[in-house]
Amino acid sequence: MYFTKFSTNHFILSAVVLIILLFTGINNRLQAQDNKKPFDIGIELQAYPTGLLSGIHLEKGFGQREAINLRIGHNFIRHRDLGVHEDERGGGFGFTLGYRHYFSPTFSKFFAGIRSDLWFNKVNWKDNIGTLIEFSGTSNIVVLQPTLEGGYLFLLGQNEDWFLAPSLAFGFEINIANDGADVGQGPIILLGFSMGKRF
Repeated sequence: MYFTKFSTNHFILSAVVLIILLFTGINNRLQAQDNKKPFDIGIELQAYPTGLLSGIHLEKGFGQREAINLRIGHNFIRHRDLGVHEDERGGGFGFTLGYRHYFSPTFSKFFAGIRSDLWFNKVNWKDNIGTLIEFSGTSNIVVLQPTLEGGYLFLLGQNEDWFLAPSLAFGFEINIANDGADVGQGPIILLGFSMGKRF
């Protein structure tokens, strides 16, 4: 599946707006049903062997120990020679939707979850580096990244209204659309960290 820069930019904007509206609608419905369940806002980082994900983290609790979360952020890519080409680097914006189950009714301590990211990346690559036949190119890719995660959420502060949550996730990077040469994809492991305010 190939796409132009124009259509990709519009698709990214439309997808982000749709996800925000969907999350807001779900959050409003959950607040009406569970107005005492926590709502967390913060920042999130996930490091993996060939890059770094960063973004704004939103999470809303519902039921007894369940939560949905949304991240809107940036994917910094540095595949080096671990991808298809001798050097691959770039980045792009995207979002994450996820579900968590907390093992404590306080929506804290140990949790397990499932997430799916969608990233719209631009990757610059090179081959035959430092030779007379060095060549390079650019690939615009859409990456689907489903993962399973586990972690531990600490409640901090006198009123326990701040959180800190390290996590570990396993999954796959799957290039579902590509305008350009193939670039790296495959299994992924992510070491994560989020922190912020609980309302």
